Amino acid sequence: MAGAGTLPGRAAAEAKRQGWRVVAFAFEDAPGLAEVADELLPSTITDIQAVLAGLAARRVEAAVFVGKFWKSSAFSHYDRADDAGRGLARDGLSDAALAQMVVATLAGMSIEVLDQREFLAPWLLPAGTLGARAPAAAEWDEIREGFRLAGRLAADGVGQTVVRARGVTVALEAAEGTDEAIRRGGRLAGPGAVVVRAVAPSHDYRFDIPTVGAATLEAMREGGAIALAVPAGRVLLLDRDEVVRLADQAGIAVVSVDDAG
Repeated sequence: MAGAGTLPGRAAAEAKRQGWRVVAFAFEDAPGLAEVADELLPSTITDIQAVLAGLAARRVEAAVFVGKFWKSSAFSHYDRADDAGRGLARDGLSDAALAQMVVATLAGMSIEVLDQREFLAPWLLPAGTLGARAPAAAEWDEIREGFRLAGRLAADGVGQTVVRARGVTVALEAAEGTDEAIRRGGRLAGPGAVVVRAVAPSHDYRFDIPTVGAATLEAMREGGAIALAVPAGRVLLLDRDEVVRLADQAGIAVVSVDDAG
C-alpha cells in the first residue's frame, strides 16, 4: 500500500530480496516503485472497494503501508468515498481509528498488516550527531523540554513535532504535518528555533515511521531554525548525504538522542 515518496520503492526492493512477491497498490507518486514491484495497480482513496477486490483476486497474505498518505486528502475526498471507504472511516479520520478499521477489515480477509521496520530498518537513524555542529548548551535545554512536550503530544495522537525558541513553544504539529509545523514555527520565532520530533512508546509502526530528510532541513533553513533532535533508532533518515550537506551549509545541528522518550 504505497503513499508518496521513495520509501515504497525501497520497501518493495527489500521485500523482493526477502522472497516476497510484491503487488503495489499505488495511491500517490512513488518514484522507483514500478521498477521493483511485480505488479503495480494505480489506486485511489475514493475507490477502496477496488483495492479490496484486487487484494482478494491476488490472494494477498500480508500488507505493508509505506510512504506518505496525506491527511488533507482524506478530508478533501471524504464526501466522494465509496461505501468501503466510508466504512473504514465510520469511527473518524484519526490515525488510531483508521488503523483499527483497516486492521480489522484486512484480518477478515486473512491479510496481516506488517511492521514497516521489517523492510526499512537500514534507514533508522542511530544515536549520534550528523554533520559538523553539535547543539550548544542553550539548544540542549530546548531539546530536553521539547522531547518532554513532543512525547505528550505524540502519546495523545495529536502530532510528533514541537518547535521551541528562547524558552517558548512556538509551534505544535497537528494534521498539517512536520514540515508545515516547522515553517509556522519559523515564521513566529524568526531565526534561532529548535525543532524536536518525538515518537510515542505505543507508536504503531505498521502505519507510520516518523521520517526526516532533505525536505525537513529545507523547511528549517527557510525559517532560520538552528537545531533538530529526534529519538535514536525510532526515526528514518532519508537522503543522508543531502541532509548533512544542508545542515552544514546552514549551520544546523542534527542529533539523534538515546532515551529521548
